[in-house]
Amino acid sequence: FVSENPEDLWKWMQSYEQRTGGKLLAIPHNGNLSNGLMFATTTFKGDPITREWAETRARYEPLYEITQGKGTSAQHPSLAPSDEFAQFEIWDKGNLNEVPKKPGMIEFEYAREALKNGLAIEARVGANPFKFGVAGGTDNHTGLTTAEEDNFFGKYPSSEPSPERWSENAFDFEGRTIKGWELGASGYTGVWATANTREALWDAMQRKEVYGTTGPRITVRLFGGFEFQAQDARTRDLAAVGYAKGVPMGGDLSRAPAGKSPTFLVAAMKDPLSGNLDRIQIVKGWVDAKGATREKVYDAVWSQAERRKPGKDGRLPPVGNTVDLATGSWRNTIGDPELVTVWKDPEFDPAQRAFYYARVIEIPTPRWTLLDNLRFGVKMGPEVP
Repeated sequence: FVSENPEDLWKWMQSYEQRTGGKLLAIPHNGNLSNGLMFATTTFKGDPITREWAETRARYEPLYEITQGKGTSAQHPSLAPSDEFAQFEIWDKGNLNEVPKKPGMIEFEYAREALKNGLAIEARVGANPFKFGVAGGTDNHTGLTTAEEDNFFGKYPSSEPSPERWSENAFDFEGRTIKGWELGASGYTGVWATANTREALWDAMQRKEVYGTTGPRITVRLFGGFEFQAQDARTRDLAAVGYAKGVPMGGDLSRAPAGKSPTFLVAAMKDPLSGNLDRIQIVKGWVDAKGATREKVYDAVWSQAERRKPGKDGRLPPVGNTVDLATGSWRNTIGDPELVTVWKDPEFDPAQRAFYYARVIEIPTPRWTLLDNLRFGVKMGPEVP
C-alpha cells in the first residue's frame, strides 16, 4: 500500500527481514524539499518521539542524502549566517508537490540542524533518531551518471544540453519558480568498504563509513580518537594509523580520558580531473548546559598556509579564482592537491554530547552554466552562477 508515514516503511522493512533473512536500509532523499517533514521533532502524526521510535529510525535510516541535483541539504544560510559556504546550491522554495515553503519549515529540513536536534532528543528519551552518516546522489532520471560540470546531461531528458535548458522552469511553487540553471551537477557517494562486493559495500553503508560529494571525486578520510599526534599526519599509511588509534567516519567516541580532548586525523586528495583543494573544515555541533543546540565551523587545514592567515575575525581569506569567464578555462595554480592534518577540539567539554564531521572545499572551477553559455552562445542573467 501507499503511505506517507515513514513508520509504515520501517514496519515493511522489518517484515521483509523477518520473512526473508535479508537486510535493508533506507536513505532519505531531498530533505530540503520536505517542507519541514524530514527531520520533524515529532512523529508523522504529531506525537512526541519515543525511545522505540528513535531507535527504529536510526536502525533503518543510517544514512542521509546530503546533496543531489535538486540542491544541497547540509545547512541553510538563514540557520547558520556565519557559515560562508552554507549557501551552496540551495533550493528552498517548496516541495515536490509544488507546495510553497512556510515560516518554520526550513529548520527541520537540513542535516546539521537534524544532527543537533538529535542530540537534544537523545537527552530526553535516551536514543538519537538522527544519528546518520551522509551520502550523495544525482537523482538523474536519464539513466546517465553525469555529475561532472563539463559532462552534465541534466536531471531529465528535457534538461539535456540545449540552448534553452538554463531558462526553462524546472518547478513552479505557485509562482515561485525553480529554473533550469538551478539544477546542480551533483553528486556521488564515497564508500570505504573492505572489498568491492555488494556485501562489503552494504556493510560499509550500514556502519556509516561513507561520505557525500557534490560531484568532484575527492578522496576523504576521517578518524577520531584521543591519541592522535601531529606526526600522524605525515604517515603514508593513514588508514593503518587511523584504525589503530581511533574510529573511522560513522564511528562513536565515548568516555573521554581525564584531561583529554578528541583529536581527528583528517585527509583529502583532489579529484585527479578537477580542481585543487582550498581547505578542510571540521563542523561541530553540541547541546550546551542550558539545553540549547549549538554549532561551530573550524578551519582545520588549508592550502597555501604560508600565505593565507586567518584575519582578526578568524576567517581565512579566499583561496582565489582562476576561472576565465570568457573561455571557461581554469588553472590549478592555487590550492593544494592534498591536505592532511591532526585537529584537536580547542573547546571540548566532556559533559556535553557532540558530533563532528569534515567538510572539504575545492577551489573554484567552471559550473555547467558557464560551459553552456559558451557552448551555445546564450546570454544568461546576473542571477545565474
